[in-house]
Amino acid sequence: MRARTLTLAFALIASATLAGCETMNTVSGWLGNKIAFTEPQLQRHLDHNFPREFDKLGGLVSAKLSRPRLTIPRDDTRLHLDFDISVSALGAKNISSGSFTLVSGLRYNPTTQGLHLHNPELANINMPNAGSLLSGGTRELLNAVLVEYANEQPVYRLNDDLLRKLPAGKHIVSTDIEDGLVVVRLGK
Repeated sequence: MRARTLTLAFALIASATLAGCETMNTVSGWLGNKIAFTEPQLQRHLDHNFPREFDKLGGLVSAKLSRPRLTIPRDDTRLHLDFDISVSALGAKNISSGSFTLVSGLRYNPTTQGLHLHNPELANINMPNAGSLLSGGTRELLNAVLVEYANEQPVYRLNDDLLRKLPAGKHIVSTDIEDGLVVVRLGK
């Protein structure tokens, strides 16, 4: 009888430990008034939301973004995001393709419950054979796509379960990038 009780207690402790690990997989850490998210957590969210197509000029030009690759350098306050891109125009398939890198802060948008790009900047564009497109048109297209993406699509969406678990009277007041983590700060 006592062996069964010990076995049951051990099973309950193991289940609670595994449940705690599962929660930590969703949120890397919740300490006091902040929640920290890791690079792999954001990358998984991005992987599920790409490729994406953006039409500009009434569909005359489109850009397809794919293969997002996110890094959060430990010594930077901005995340780095690489994409593959292909640009098409009406009547012409793939005019140009390549990749680009942007750097950006993050901001919380309560409407989408997501972390959105904040002041994204193009850091690098690599589009071989883009010719005159790169000098103006492609850069302008990329900037327009970045503005649209930053306003409408979160890099990461906080789930309802996490938001329900916020301490009473607390809400998200800021989002920072520090020491290779995204840190969401809570306040009253």
